[in-house]
Amino acid sequence: MWYSIVIGFLIVYLVISMAVYFFQDFIFFRPEKLPKDFAFNYDNLTFDEYILDLKEDVTMSGLHFKVDKPKGVVFYLKGNSKSIKGWGKFAVDFNRNGYDVLMVDYRGFGKSTGKRTHTALKEDLQLIYNMIKSKVPEKFIVLYGRSLGSGFATKLASANNPGLLILDAPYYSLSHVAKRYLPFMPIAWAIRFPIPTFKWLKYVKCPIHIIHGTEDTLIPFKSSIKLGNVNSDRVRLHPIIGGGHNNLHNFPMYHQVLDEILQKEYHTSFDIEKSSLNFKRKARK
Repeated sequence: MWYSIVIGFLIVYLVISMAVYFFQDFIFFRPEKLPKDFAFNYDNLTFDEYILDLKEDVTMSGLHFKVDKPKGVVFYLKGNSKSIKGWGKFAVDFNRNGYDVLMVDYRGFGKSTGKRTHTALKEDLQLIYNMIKSKVPEKFIVLYGRSLGSGFATKLASANNPGLLILDAPYYSLSHVAKRYLPFMPIAWAIRFPIPTFKWLKYVKCPIHIIHGTEDTLIPFKSSIKLGNVNSDRVRLHPIIGGGHNNLHNFPMYHQVLDEILQKEYHTSFDIEKSSLNFKRKARK
């Protein structure tokens, strides 16, 4: 009887493991597909639409939200759901700060085509980044990664020299997220989209700002604390008290933090001699 139970358990375990391996694309990505003739429309936002042919059978759909005399451009990497149709409205938060915004749909999202793989997604976004930096000096490029996009934004920042990296509700790695929900699974070999944000973050040379809600139940706030320790000299962590995973834009504090980051209205240096840093109490005589 025990032999049968063990064999049955191993069979169930193997079936679940194979299901996680082969169907994780449907677990991690929730795309919204749009017809080729879909017309984007955003009130009070000026934008151009692009369909970029990256490779054979691979096209990427993008929107460029524009302002007069931009300070720079924000390359906004969205989360794992829907298409840029629904994400486009967030461009206003950067436009009002004087920045152009470029958003793209990953493979299989919106009007974009192509098979998704970990390597292919990284290569696609690097190609887009190359197009941006061919027109804009890198010091004027801001990489903004939201949730799933935070890992890819970090990868781009680690391999290039943008002026700023902003991570919104980032994860330590997608493998860590999966392990949290499937602690009994051999995640190391089962995950085809590991997206190790923490590994890439240590190679980022620009200022890094992490924005995270303290009540985020999908990607806990503590993941941002762990990330902050990876490259602590460059990281500034901005907790949004009470914020969840999908509602930070509903908190005035989020917009205040974003404005401060983009307007650079914060102290980047200070006089050590006039601070309490490394303060040592004088010995009594």
